[in-house]
Amino acid sequence: QQHNRQQVNMLRQAVVRCSRAANQAPQKRNMAGGPFPNNLGVKKNKFIEEWNGRREITEKSFNASGKTVPWIIFLGVVFPYGVFSITKSELRKTGGRRYDDML
Repeated sequence: QQHNRQQVNMLRQAVVRCSRAANQAPQKRNMAGGPFPNNLGVKKNKFIEEWNGRREITEKSFNASGKTVPWIIFLGVVFPYGVFSITKSELRKTGGRRYDDML
């Protein structure tokens, strides 16, 4: 009989917990989480929303192909090294005080 009372109490607590969660009203979110109210008349731009969605799943939609790999190498290695070498030569020519620190 003690065991049955414990089960009934546990079930009662679970029902009360679920009914509290169901009765709570969902929170109303402001646009962009800022201080502007919802009734400001701001409308979502479907193109911006689509761009945001694509930006969030870039790693799933990216394909490494013969066109993209050379660009990745260029933008990740060649371009930064080019900026470094131009900066280095400019500091060498002008006698910049940070030239010795860069070596």
